[in-house]
Amino acid sequence: MRGPDFDRDGRDWPNRQASRFVDAAHMRWHVQIMGQRSAPVLLLVHGTGASTHSWRHLAPMLAEQFHVVAIDLPGHGFTSLPHGPTINDHFSVDGMASGLSAVLKVLSLDPQIAIGHSAGACIIARMAIDGMISPNVLIGLNAAMRPMPVLPARFFTSLARMAASAPMMPEFFAWRASDMRMVTRLIEGTGSRLDDAGLKMYRFLGAQPRHVAGAFRMMANWNLESLYHDLARLGVPMHFIVGDDDRAISPDDSRFVARRIGQATMHRLPGLGHLAHEESPETVASLIREIIQPHQHDVAPLAKQA
Repeated sequence: MRGPDFDRDGRDWPNRQASRFVDAAHMRWHVQIMGQRSAPVLLLVHGTGASTHSWRHLAPMLAEQFHVVAIDLPGHGFTSLPHGPTINDHFSVDGMASGLSAVLKVLSLDPQIAIGHSAGACIIARMAIDGMISPNVLIGLNAAMRPMPVLPARFFTSLARMAASAPMMPEFFAWRASDMRMVTRLIEGTGSRLDDAGLKMYRFLGAQPRHVAGAFRMMANWNLESLYHDLARLGVPMHFIVGDDDRAISPDDSRFVARRIGQATMHRLPGLGHLAHEESPETVASLIREIIQPHQHDVAPLAKQA
């Protein structure tokens, strides 16, 4: 399936100098690593339909203090689609967590801080619960961790599975995404407003059938019931950063999930939407540092980059 080529399409990719490729879990992963090797390792996990570009401003800011690793999820950005009869297993919460764990093992990196945006927050929580990572703190940016009611969830999942299984659907969506007006409406529908450069990045990704297929498959195989059940044994402090204007994920969802976890705090961002870290990276970076500060005595320089 047609997708972006890094040599051709990645020439102007944000933070290109930090990019590398890693073979793990039957895929070729696009990874960006920046910051001093001796600094504490900080993992960034984007949400459905995004990529490492989502951290284009935030990652370099955090790299001033941390050893930052950001990874394109399966089928997203420049990471390949997995192959074989069990392809869908790679797109579940458990599958994504296992895949990222395999990448970190290849890189010999042990994150002490993990930050996930939207669905990415589910992945880092799953990794922590299952012992794939042993962070001192987790941060969810507009986290999409609350299970949907049964009937809407079944309907949504059925639609996503139809889109994922129809060969022409990614091509059709990619054709429509070439229209900047459609991309602008989609982004504004999240409650966020991005500059022209940010909108063009999403138009580029949306016009890539492989990227679209990765997003469809992720939505089709997303089930949060097991994760939600296991959150009570998370055992790691989790902080929720919530944009008050988020129209994609209700701020109430984070409050609901925080009660399940117990060791959780809420931090509000007035005037920002679902893509708060892209709208105002300085504000989000400052808040992240503030959140991590009380945990600093637990965050030793454990980077093990080979």
